Amino acid sequence: MDTVGPAAPPGRQSGPSKDSNVTEFDYVIVGGGSAGCVLAARLSADGRQRVLLLEAGGSDASPWIRMPIGYGRTFTDPAVNWMYETEPDPALGNRSALCPRGKVLGGSGSINAMVWVRGQPGDFDDWAAAGNPGWGYRDVLPYFRKVEDHVLGASEYHGAGGPMHIRGIEQEAHPLCERFLATTDGLGIPRTDDFNGARSEGAGLWHLTIQGGIRVSTATAYLAPARRRANLTVLTHAQVTRILFAGREATGVEYLRGGTRHVATARREVVLAAGAINSPQLLQLSGVGDPAVLGGLGIPLVHAAPRVGAGLQDHLAVSYYYRSRVPTLNDELYPLLGKLRAGVRYVLTRKGPLSLSVNQAGAFVRSRPGLERPNLHIYFNPLSYTAAKGPRRKLTSPDPWSAFLLSFNTCRPTSRGSVAIRSADPFTAPAIRTNFLSTAEDLADVQDGARFLRRLAAARPLADVVEREYQPGADVLSDDAVLEDFRNRAGSVYHVSCTCSMGPDPSAAVVDARLRVHGLGRLRVADASVFPAVTSGNTNAPTIMVAEKAADLILSD
Repeated sequence: MDTVGPAAPPGRQSGPSKDSNVTEFDYVIVGGGSAGCVLAARLSADGRQRVLLLEAGGSDASPWIRMPIGYGRTFTDPAVNWMYETEPDPALGNRSALCPRGKVLGGSGSINAMVWVRGQPGDFDDWAAAGNPGWGYRDVLPYFRKVEDHVLGASEYHGAGGPMHIRGIEQEAHPLCERFLATTDGLGIPRTDDFNGARSEGAGLWHLTIQGGIRVSTATAYLAPARRRANLTVLTHAQVTRILFAGREATGVEYLRGGTRHVATARREVVLAAGAINSPQLLQLSGVGDPAVLGGLGIPLVHAAPRVGAGLQDHLAVSYYYRSRVPTLNDELYPLLGKLRAGVRYVLTRKGPLSLSVNQAGAFVRSRPGLERPNLHIYFNPLSYTAAKGPRRKLTSPDPWSAFLLSFNTCRPTSRGSVAIRSADPFTAPAIRTNFLSTAEDLADVQDGARFLRRLAAARPLADVVEREYQPGADVLSDDAVLEDFRNRAGSVYHVSCTCSMGPDPSAAVVDARLRVHGLGRLRVADASVFPAVTSGNTNAPTIMVAEKAADLILSD
């Protein structure tokens, strides 16, 4: 991050600063993350439009990014991670939580767990039903297919030959995963070989964005090939400090790079793809947001948009840990010799535990009768890491005993939080308020989730290898005790979204169904912040889909 001090307060001038270096493009894209890399590649594809991509972080060439299991380190690495902290949440015992966001080409897709889950079809039908035509499941399915180079090949549900390679792990998953799946079979949970296909409900192995033992992100799949184009400019270590306006039209952005203030003007559009934290932050810094918030910080109002930063959603999960009678990944990755063996194997063959995510198996289930679709996302990981305490513990430091974990989170939480700037200084992190467990529905799912995990652990054949539950432990049984434990231990699974949500009503949403900011011209948002509601699973796949569709909308307009 550059350290030249705060930029001039937004709104006091509509044009470039006098000391700026000014360049002109057709499209200026803010954020080189999962969405931004897609937009840069698609908008520059015809060779005629001049496109600028601005990324606050640096290169994604780090071996910790390229090696799949390296995400256990990048979660806590400020060199590639904004390392945000949430505000203390009363629902979590007034704890603050780590909120990692990728500050690197590829964004959070360069530091995530690589699980490829689109969400349930009903998630997108809900988006459309909320007044967003063109965003139903059948509308967005072609974009999901366009993204993919899927191991299952081209079909009604999948694409082949697209930028993002999606692989299966049937031959390499840890043996305990099959024991987990045999247990879900016995409990009457249908098995699925594809959570993104005909059956999204059930239990199975995850598909992952990995190819040849190397992480696949939009930086490698989309941006790297596109960077050869003369009409695409990519600038790293370039932090955008504000959007420039002429009246109610965006004209460009101001950014800092190498200690120097620059201006990039956009002949056609400015597109924000900075993510669910930074996109609303930048709008607010630029005078677009709640007048009460902006006025209190001395930021001149460009456009009153009270929902900027409002509506934040995330998935909140807790893990139950079990000592195992049989070896787990802990036995391979805890001993120094085991780490060395795994490292040598990876270097020589690009195989072994370092070539995969530790998220290997899981399920989407309905925890009680009467539900139209699954309400719980279940995770099974054949390792544990409770010995390394604190929110910054590293997944590369598993427990020194044989163990595994079961986790759950609510698929579609109804609680809503917010993102709000604290200062006119763009280098001051915004306040992230999660407001978890603020609805009766979310509280009910906590109890259902805990009961479901214990039901799994008590059923054969998984029960045959369980020595004991060591966290939370046998003394946490009552509903009150389960809820208290959840409040004390639960944490985000880093699916922050919905802070510039899409909808037809400017008083209730930030962008319209074409992702144009309500009330302003030549300005769009295209990242996870536009989700009207968080999807039921991991958010990388739907974020990339949004960017693909956004590129088509931009070019057609």
